[in-house]
Amino acid sequence: MIRRPDASAAVVLVCEHASPRMPKALGDLGLDAEALSSHIAWDPGALAVADLLSDQLDATLVAQAFSRLAYDCNRPPDSPFSVPAKSEIYDIPGNLRLGADERAERADAIYHPFRSALAEVLGRRAAADGPPVLVTIHTFTPVYFGKPREVEIGILHDSDRRFADAMLDSMAGDAGGFRIERNQPYGPADGVTHTLLEHALPAGLLNVMIEIRNDLVSTEADQAAMAGYLARHIAAALSALADVASHAERGS
Repeated sequence: MIRRPDASAAVVLVCEHASPRMPKALGDLGLDAEALSSHIAWDPGALAVADLLSDQLDATLVAQAFSRLAYDCNRPPDSPFSVPAKSEIYDIPGNLRLGADERAERADAIYHPFRSALAEVLGRRAAADGPPVLVTIHTFTPVYFGKPREVEIGILHDSDRRFADAMLDSMAGDAGGFRIERNQPYGPADGVTHTLLEHALPAGLLNVMIEIRNDLVSTEADQAAMAGYLARHIAAALSALADVASHAERGS
């Protein structure tokens, strides 16, 4: 799904876990309705927040239309977690004992088209307006393996921390009552920065991954409030880094 393809902002938003929908050919993977609507199948609230951010920032949004259980588009094809056999406490019967050919079929049907679509959007934006900024939107469950998570918003990065630093600097003076942490509840060592590594770092693009605890975006009002908060700090980070670049250019 590509929304606002002709948007004007430098930001390109990505939502890899936007939907719990399963491809018809895969059925329900042997899971019940409760599991298929839970956080193991998608990131509840992430698409709603990303869509609102797309409106507020006038930014293009690239979102995956199928469940992360069919294929997790934030993992490369050679990752064992790209087609998970288990997620938290749930076994995924339809993903057990898949052969290499079956996993490759999933990647060909879901991952590669998504990767190509995002690469095309980024390339087109770079050619027209200069280097874009890649911002990925995720949510996480408040309780994982029975353990409550205190962090409410995570600002994640891999080796390029420029945009994350700028957002965290902005948020330090306007936390909005949220508990905000760097590289939490996941970090690069957990393999969650694939989209950043694949699309941003090789091209030197500014980038960040935003994780929101999903109980904070369970209603439309909460989603709107979160989108407004994040939009403010994404814009502030863009402005701060533009000022840094301008000063560097004048000094060179």
